[in-house]
Amino acid sequence: MYLSSRAHRPLIMGRNGAVAANHPLATQAGLDILRAGGNAIDAAVAIGLALGVVEPGMSGLGGDGFYQVYTTSDGAARCWNATGAAPRAATPDRFRARGIAVRGPLSVSTPGLLAGLGAMHEALGTLPWSQLCAPAILHARDGFAVSHHYRHFAGDARQVLAVDGRSRTVFFGGLDQDVPAVGGLIVQPDLARTLEQIAADGAATFYRGALAARLIAGMRAAGVLVDAGDLDACQPQEQAPIAIHYRGFRVTQTPPNSTGFTMLQALKIVERFDLAALDPVQRIHVLVEAKKRAFLDREQFGTDPRFGEVPLDRLLSDAHADACAAAIDMTRAADLALAEPEVAAGDTTYFAVVDAEGNAVSGIQSLNSGFGSGVTAGDTGVLLNNRMAYWHLAQGHANQLMPGKRVRHTMNAPMVFKDDKLWAVEGTPGADNQVQINLQVLTSMMDLDADPQCALESPRWTSSQRGQGANWPHEGDGRLTIEPGFGHDVLNGLERLGHRLNRVGPLEGPCSVQAIRVLDNGVRMAGSDPRRDGWAGAY
Repeated sequence: MYLSSRAHRPLIMGRNGAVAANHPLATQAGLDILRAGGNAIDAAVAIGLALGVVEPGMSGLGGDGFYQVYTTSDGAARCWNATGAAPRAATPDRFRARGIAVRGPLSVSTPGLLAGLGAMHEALGTLPWSQLCAPAILHARDGFAVSHHYRHFAGDARQVLAVDGRSRTVFFGGLDQDVPAVGGLIVQPDLARTLEQIAADGAATFYRGALAARLIAGMRAAGVLVDAGDLDACQPQEQAPIAIHYRGFRVTQTPPNSTGFTMLQALKIVERFDLAALDPVQRIHVLVEAKKRAFLDREQFGTDPRFGEVPLDRLLSDAHADACAAAIDMTRAADLALAEPEVAAGDTTYFAVVDAEGNAVSGIQSLNSGFGSGVTAGDTGVLLNNRMAYWHLAQGHANQLMPGKRVRHTMNAPMVFKDDKLWAVEGTPGADNQVQINLQVLTSMMDLDADPQCALESPRWTSSQRGQGANWPHEGDGRLTIEPGFGHDVLNGLERLGHRLNRVGPLEGPCSVQAIRVLDNGVRMAGSDPRRDGWAGAY
């Protein structure tokens, strides 16, 4: 077996609310809202805003998100697509000579996160914006303490942040291009004032109100392509989730332009194998090979469905899963390269929340790369995304750049149901690694009966096909990055099958999973990944 028999962290359990988020202060914000009488949607808004403050390199008002929401009153799940489109001025010809901008002002896409939170709150929230913004305002105004992981990500983004004076001053704690020591404070007074304006006026002010005018002025001064028309046109989309049945479970996902369908497709393929009966080498091999085939279809069909067809009926059909499963050679790893050379990089954040009534939110949000574009929009304190880096320029590619089009996102926010009841909420940041890690964690829970904490602490792998990566220039090394906890026999067995291993240290694999499992007796089991700053709480 390759499941952990023991976990580094306790399994958190409670009979009322539960929250698991990528930062302890965000988890606390969510729990406080639940205890104050808010529902899961209220808690999700508070968590999402707080994460944008205390994990500023991962998400924020200048980024995007996807949110899947389940409500017990009607037994329905629905999704909010909070991703912005490419600016109207972002034509392919502008980037043809030098390629897509990866950082800086030309890498900024229209931020959609707050529009999505606002629409979700308007439909299902109960508490006022002033209450939901309060934790984020507090941490922005008074500061949050630097962690080891903050130091790591800020250090990686040193050159990106150094170009913008406001970003450099804020995210280096006032130091000159030197990451603050652990325990140092990151204070964001401009962002605190922006959040106070949102608390008073609601989300719409970011796109069409007084705050929008300041935001546009700051972006224009920095040379960002997003203008007033792009902000005004940004409308979150409420969508029905996509779903499959898997061994008696119903797994739901965020629809395109999310690539949640890729995870569902991989699940359909591996359902053709008895994972619980396979030895660890065979089990990993099947999961990896299923992932490779699902990513081939992601490359061909992943797009904004307003601009091209995503044939979900065929991709998620039994016939297609049968054909993909039949193509897996149990004696040899396949080399299934994608269309053009890519590095799977991206920094994102994820949270899960379940309230006392059983309402739940699976939420994921991102600036794309760590600290996004590196550009702060004037005196708003809003750090802007670099989501333009995900576009392709190749003529006819499903993810080809077009003004007004939403880029193909690696972000996805799954849920699992059994007997028409919520069974689990789970997800992770990690760009192209997200759907593969979700695949591993969910099969551990559904096939091997692992609890959330053991499932997400178990050793993991990620496969990088040539041409796979999300960010321009779309590279990939064809290797299987893998943690040592599987044991030497398993690692050697995978190499004998032809997998090229990139061996990393314990808990050094990518992603930071958060998960909540709901038992039939009402107990909520919450788990949080020790690979980053996440924390789980319940009561």
